[in-house]
Amino acid sequence: MTGNTAAADAATFRKGNGRTDRAPYDLDAVLDIAVATFNERGYEATSISVLAERLGTSKSALYYHVSGKEELLQRALDRALGELEAVLEASGADDHRGDAADRLEFVLRGAVRVLVAELPYVTLLLRVRGNTDIERDALRRRREFDHRVSQLVEAAHAEGSLRADLDPGTTSRLLFGMINSIVEWYRPGGPMDAAALADATVSVALDGLRAR
Repeated sequence: MTGNTAAADAATFRKGNGRTDRAPYDLDAVLDIAVATFNERGYEATSISVLAERLGTSKSALYYHVSGKEELLQRALDRALGELEAVLEASGADDHRGDAADRLEFVLRGAVRVLVAELPYVTLLLRVRGNTDIERDALRRRREFDHRVSQLVEAAHAEGSLRADLDPGTTSRLLFGMINSIVEWYRPGGPMDAAALADATVSVALDGLRAR
């Protein structure tokens, strides 16, 4: 394939493959479709040919924008993890002058907001099993996120904000299970938006955990 052919295919790709009823694709739109396909078929079972067919374009046009499906997976996982990591770096989570329980609540609310805003991306992240270097790195970053949340739980226990009859490890596992399960049942556009879902999550999780 010559450079001129690749450029022509890419131009067609940006025009929506020449179809008047198809909007032009940009990289974000390609990534959205790739993530939806990975979630539907599984990453291993999704080839560049399948993605090109979903996009209504050629493989050469797709390769003009990304090096392969590995790059799409990397970008998708980076997007989910980057948003979650940003919650921990925000002042409401990182201000050690405040109560640990308040910082934990801030992180839980932020995680729910990210999950709702990036639902397909977080769903893909939670399905990663470590079969490739990209997946293993994502699992490492996810473990680091979980560890930092667990540290908040431990600090809240230590300051007496959470019930003493539940050990921090159990509390952390219960919280992670509740948050992660949202991807299995939450559907955008329903009666509960991100703010209401965050309120409900915090109410169910922390109201039962706070020391009386």
